[in-house]
Amino acid sequence: MRARHQAPARHNRGVPGAQLFTIGYAGKTLADFLAQLGAAGVTRVVDVRALPLSRKKGFSKAALAEALAAAGIEYVHVRAAGNPFREIKDDTERCLALYAGHLDAHPEVIAEVEEAVTGCNAALLCYEAAAAECHRSVLARRMVVARPRRVEDL
Repeated sequence: MRARHQAPARHNRGVPGAQLFTIGYAGKTLADFLAQLGAAGVTRVVDVRALPLSRKKGFSKAALAEALAAAGIEYVHVRAAGNPFREIKDDTERCLALYAGHLDAHPEVIAEVEEAVTGCNAALLCYEAAAAECHRSVLARRMVVARPRRVEDL
């Protein structure tokens, strides 16, 4: 189930040039994270963690949604986009390949994330700092195939 927390409307609904970003919060403070989103013009964060929990203060679902709302950014959690192979920590390449196969078998995941990012400057959120080591990069590439657009890793 997806939880949507509304923030003050400043998104670009219907704007053809809406941007897609990816961002990880590892190594960032909540203040730095929010500032980075704001500087990029992100208006919606789409959390693609299966379990939106974090030991890092401010990055669990409820606290993060509240902080984002205070910054004028919407929060959407798409649980289905989480990586069911995230426990394979010793082989990133295998983990991401399995996730790519998972997306092939479940195109509805891409459709749900696409719905969440449509019409705004959205950022796919997960933990890893390096997008290349995170399933969000695989998801973003698949979304570009489905609908061409530029993706920027923050």
